[in-house]
Amino acid sequence: MRTGLSSVWTRFRSWVIAVGVAAALLIAALAADHPATDLDMLGYVLVVVSGLALAGSRQAPIPVLVFTGLCALGYNAIGFEVPAVAYLFAVYAAVRSGHRIVTLVISVALLVALPLAIMLSPADGAATEALAQARGVLELAWLVAAAAAGEALRQAERRADEAERTREEAARRRATQERLHIARELHDSLTHQISIIKVQAEVAVHLARKRGEEVSESLLAIQQASREASRELRATLETLRDDTQVSSHGLDHLPQLLAGARGIGLTTTLTIEGERQDVPDTVDRTAYRIVQESLTNTARHSGAATAAIRIDYLPEGLAIRVDDDGTAKPGAAPVPGVGLLGMQERVAALGGRLRAEPRAEGGFTVQAELPVAQIS
Repeated sequence: MRTGLSSVWTRFRSWVIAVGVAAALLIAALAADHPATDLDMLGYVLVVVSGLALAGSRQAPIPVLVFTGLCALGYNAIGFEVPAVAYLFAVYAAVRSGHRIVTLVISVALLVALPLAIMLSPADGAATEALAQARGVLELAWLVAAAAAGEALRQAERRADEAERTREEAARRRATQERLHIARELHDSLTHQISIIKVQAEVAVHLARKRGEEVSESLLAIQQASREASRELRATLETLRDDTQVSSHGLDHLPQLLAGARGIGLTTTLTIEGERQDVPDTVDRTAYRIVQESLTNTARHSGAATAAIRIDYLPEGLAIRVDDDGTAKPGAAPVPGVGLLGMQERVAALGGRLRAEPRAEGGFTVQAELPVAQIS
């Protein structure tokens, strides 16, 4: 409830203040004695509109400042001895907006012009009386107070903005520290084990060659995969340490990826359709990861001998399809493992679509459509 009332007050505050000031000035004008002239109606209009003009003081503080000052000169020249309250409110709004020098210049000009305007009025002709009346219309102390209040609020708002920026910077620092913590944890838990696999594979290959034995394709594939895993892990850790860096793996790396799949006995074919074009880095990396994860699942779970990869460059996006001839039966529900969930999250983040299910002719298919127009 408080939030609703606060929102309504914020929306209509300027008009409430403007109407209140206009009403107060009109009452003061009606209560004051002044010689009757043909311009009395114009004087009342100037008194009222000087107050109503305050409704636009937040959007256009300097125009409102000038307008209320001219209105004060006008109704005093007609003979209305009414304080320039609207101008004081305009001074407050202008200084709060940061227009201190302009406000000072306009106020000095008004202080000089106001006695001249009063000397032209039917009520007063003497210079001393005009000066005295001008002091009453625009009291210098109130003018300074209005400017000081505007400057004080401006400084308070600036400090609040600075505090907000400080909180944002602290949040970014905490996020950076968390990335460093994750990087260290990954380094401790993964790098050592992958390094052991890599060293053991290289030693086995070296000993086999030293003895003149034929090195199996599986052992070579393990050696190559461990090297690739080490390189990718280092790149991932660098990304975590610095969020401005991203992994460089994209569709250009598919030949190396397919070569690694062939090394473990999986026959792969790659078909690229459409006119090849540059795609956003996020789409390029996601397409690579979809093919990589699909081949990983094929090698680990499907018992497939072949996998066909198709990349279609479309005007509105990129289509990826990976089919294998594994043991998946039509109609069987796929088990949503970590790899499949990761693919779904990557595709959903780009606003694309992913379908992963057994094929009618046997085997498994993964199909993804990644939009390009809304990403680029």
